[in-house]
Amino acid sequence: MPGSQDFAADPRNEKVLIYLNGALVPRAEARVSVFDAGFVLGDGVWEGLRLHKGGLLFLEAHLDRLYDGARAIALDIGLSREEMVAALRRTLEANAMESGVHIRLMVTRGPKKAPNQDPRNALGTPTIVIVAEHKEPAEEIVSRGLKLATSSIRCTPKEMFDMRLNSHSRLALIRALLDVIDKGADEALMLDPDSFVSSCNATNFFFVKDGELRTSSGEFCFNGVTRANVIALAKANGIACKLGNFTLDDVHGADEAFVTGTFGGLTPVREIDGYTLPLSLPGPMTMKLRALYAKLKDDDAAR
Repeated sequence: MPGSQDFAADPRNEKVLIYLNGALVPRAEARVSVFDAGFVLGDGVWEGLRLHKGGLLFLEAHLDRLYDGARAIALDIGLSREEMVAALRRTLEANAMESGVHIRLMVTRGPKKAPNQDPRNALGTPTIVIVAEHKEPAEEIVSRGLKLATSSIRCTPKEMFDMRLNSHSRLALIRALLDVIDKGADEALMLDPDSFVSSCNATNFFFVKDGELRTSSGEFCFNGVTRANVIALAKANGIACKLGNFTLDDVHGADEAFVTGTFGGLTPVREIDGYTLPLSLPGPMTMKLRALYAKLKDDDAAR
């Protein structure tokens, strides 16, 4: 059963060149040291980006999140924003890519003197990797929709594990997904420390009730670029949108729901904790917002 991260296989990806610390290398040769802080500790930040009709979508927002995250963990990326964009463009040009591409940009603290936690033992050279692949969401997911189940693993406040920091450390989120896979779920719905609905393990969550779009307050969920775009689109197009604290009872009674992410955009949800949502997929609000988001992508790519 496809999840929000599943994609159609593309044989071209076997021959893509990977950006690794300034070099472009074949996929099989893209390797990092076992002493790399990313491998040893998950010590790093990353971004997922989309190439659409020649444009890197919402690039400034993604770079803001990347560099803000690096500053939060005292990681010197070693490249300016302009140099990072040049590295992205170089990778895409080397692979003759123009559209329908998903990019994973990863920066770690780099090799360390020894495999331990202290960041002061890093040798001072970050590891930068850019993986660009021909990747489109599985088409059937739009009509089939996702099945969500609530996990016992909670979202955490910024004083613990900050959900808004796009770090390589994803173990808590992987545990949340593992917690619901046996229930047949595609993704885990996660609650905040006060038992309000916050996020999914890999995407942000929205639902619709009586024509009103609803989502969490944002305090404990991902700092999603797509999430922010959807909220802005709703407000710009006269769609009632409420950010707040919602219970599981609220979402179990939803008319429709969807999740958001850079890769899948807006992905419909069909079931939450065994409650099948009443409207056929995609629901009318989801369909309207998907159309608005598609236009926003085209407009952004044309700039």
